[in-house]
Amino acid sequence: MASSQQSISRPTVAAKPDAIPWMTISVVLTALFMAVLDSFIVVVADPSIVADLHASDSDVQWVLAGYQLSYAVFIITATRLADLFGRKRIFLLGMTLFTLSSVACALSPNAGSLIAARVVQGLGAALMVPQVFAYVTVLVPAARRHSVYGVLGIVMGMATIGGQVVGGLLIGADLFGSGWRLVFWVNVPIGIAMLLLAVRYVPETGPAAARKLDMPGVLVLSTALFLLVLPLIQGQQAGWPGWVWACFAGSAVAFGLFVAIERSLERRGGDPLVPPALFGQRSFSLGIVLVLALYALIYSYYLALSVTLQQGLGMSALGAGLVHTPAAIAFFVFSMVASRMIPKYGRRVLEVGAIILASGYLATGLLLVSGPRITPLLVIPTLILQSVGGGLVITQALNTVLSHVKPESAGVASGVLSTAQQCGGAIGVAVIGAVFFGSFHPAAAGRVAAAGHAFAVASFGTFAIAVMAGVVVFLLPKRPAAQA
Repeated sequence: MASSQQSISRPTVAAKPDAIPWMTISVVLTALFMAVLDSFIVVVADPSIVADLHASDSDVQWVLAGYQLSYAVFIITATRLADLFGRKRIFLLGMTLFTLSSVACALSPNAGSLIAARVVQGLGAALMVPQVFAYVTVLVPAARRHSVYGVLGIVMGMATIGGQVVGGLLIGADLFGSGWRLVFWVNVPIGIAMLLLAVRYVPETGPAAARKLDMPGVLVLSTALFLLVLPLIQGQQAGWPGWVWACFAGSAVAFGLFVAIERSLERRGGDPLVPPALFGQRSFSLGIVLVLALYALIYSYYLALSVTLQQGLGMSALGAGLVHTPAAIAFFVFSMVASRMIPKYGRRVLEVGAIILASGYLATGLLLVSGPRITPLLVIPTLILQSVGGGLVITQALNTVLSHVKPESAGVASGVLSTAQQCGGAIGVAVIGAVFFGSFHPAAAGRVAAAGHAFAVASFGTFAIAVMAGVVVFLLPKRPAAQA
């Protein structure tokens, strides 16, 4: 056992001290792209799933929610499992689960089996994602890490923005009559290829000394996250009954107990699941708030837009996906611009991006309430404006936050931030979703007019969240740690 631990503790590094192991990074970033994409690609597939499986609205919601819930609940625990058993082993396990569950999703004969497969798929994503951030921090020299974080941010952003486009194209292609199932089948050949490449090119890394699993922390944190995310996902559709608020109260108590457990363990010289000292870093604490806000507006806005285009304007999944295409291109271009500007201008890039992002949401709302009937051509220009801002701020936010985290804390820090992404998404969908659907009354005003009004209200709501994110951006360190 000792020899096994020693083999885990020696990371494989690049031959040159300033070299970036791009093959390794490419493999793990592809896994990250798949995990993030599957959070969004299902949104555009919802109408097709309803028609094919005769699923209820609750069933369809759980197709998305089951993935989010298992992803959010288990991702921090996955970081410690990697510390115990090695990052490569956990990464390969996650990729295997993700690929096999994608097969199960594609073959699902009914809504229940699809939901169960999505829960397992979320667990696979939870095992993969924190290892991606950890590999970047451990294998990439600090002086060059900002460029890799820039690429990482672009990958996450393109998976987020491009999910609607990819989903629409795949469903529209309808290869072999597969319909919506193709959004899951596409994961299978990619997953198999990444498994083979990971065995060859992804090194095994781990801690310098053996660490123990903080089982009380795992159980209490998992309970706290479950009690938080479940009512956020189900509350709006259920009408916010008493059990939802009981869950929120129980979550607050569980989080308080978790903090007490972790502080006590740290004082005794143990290995807390999430070191309390991590939150003493101002950039990291602010980063959590920023990630919560950014992903709250991204998840909720694209859900509202998908419903507006498909249920309001009667567009197909392919047509709705094509509406996103110009914005996706703008996002990619300005993500590349941001990655080149961050080393020189630091936080100013994020500041400009936050202002443009908020302006895009405000412009959409003002345009729709000024009188014109909503059409795809009407919203495309403001979607592009939002993507210009998002490319500048979203892709570089993680760079700014994680660049101040010590390498030995990279895994858990990335796990916390990834959990914040999922929780932020759930919060955004709950809040903006309630605002949107509460304003969507097609029976009274007609579908097109009702969708335009509801989308305008949702745009103002996301504008408020974007302003909050902008305030946090102005409080972040002016430069990534490697450039300071």
